[in-house]
Amino acid sequence: MSHRIIIVDDHPLFRSALRQTLEGEGGDAAFEEAGDIEGLSAALEANRDCDLVLLDLNMPGVRGFSGLLLLRAQFPEIPVMIVSAVEDTSVIRRCFELGASGFLSKSESAARIRQSIETILGGGLWVPEGVSLDDQDEQTEVLARLATLTPQQIRVLMRLWEGLMNKQIAYELSNSEATVKAHVSAILQKLNVDCRTQAVIAASKIEQGQFAKLFKDAQA
Repeated sequence: MSHRIIIVDDHPLFRSALRQTLEGEGGDAAFEEAGDIEGLSAALEANRDCDLVLLDLNMPGVRGFSGLLLLRAQFPEIPVMIVSAVEDTSVIRRCFELGASGFLSKSESAARIRQSIETILGGGLWVPEGVSLDDQDEQTEVLARLATLTPQQIRVLMRLWEGLMNKQIAYELSNSEATVKAHVSAILQKLNVDCRTQAVIAASKIEQGQFAKLFKDAQA
């Protein structure tokens, strides 16, 4: 049976190179490409029958782990492997805490990439050497709470993060202001905070340190 795998990266040359590398290895997988989270969502909404998503964290339109959060909330049954140039161990651990099935460096060889995909398709996890999934810190609980948000709540939180007011969020998401207010209330409850400012502060913790700098540099 052929496996359906979707490669998601905003750089067409990387998508094409990765696809050609994997197709050159043989096997029975069928590969598709998407340039952003919206394109991926459209492909999965049209056909949810997908065996693996290869996702770059660092793309326009997402902040920090928001793309992974949104994908896991919207399509929780589909395994996701992060394919990234980031090699910080705390970032890698965060990805697994948010439901990723694997993390692969973009510098890995074709053989290692193929091995990682076969591992995940077989129901396993692909964890880079030197990374312990048992380590926890003060951000672990925050990420666990963020992972309980629905796709629309994540979209609302992302716009709160950008400093938008409820009326602006309602316009961008084609919702009523009352609906946005309801989402904000649910977000505050799930994150166990008292106001939207605290919600933004809680969410912003996932961008601290080296990862935040990488995202800011990429979006400059």
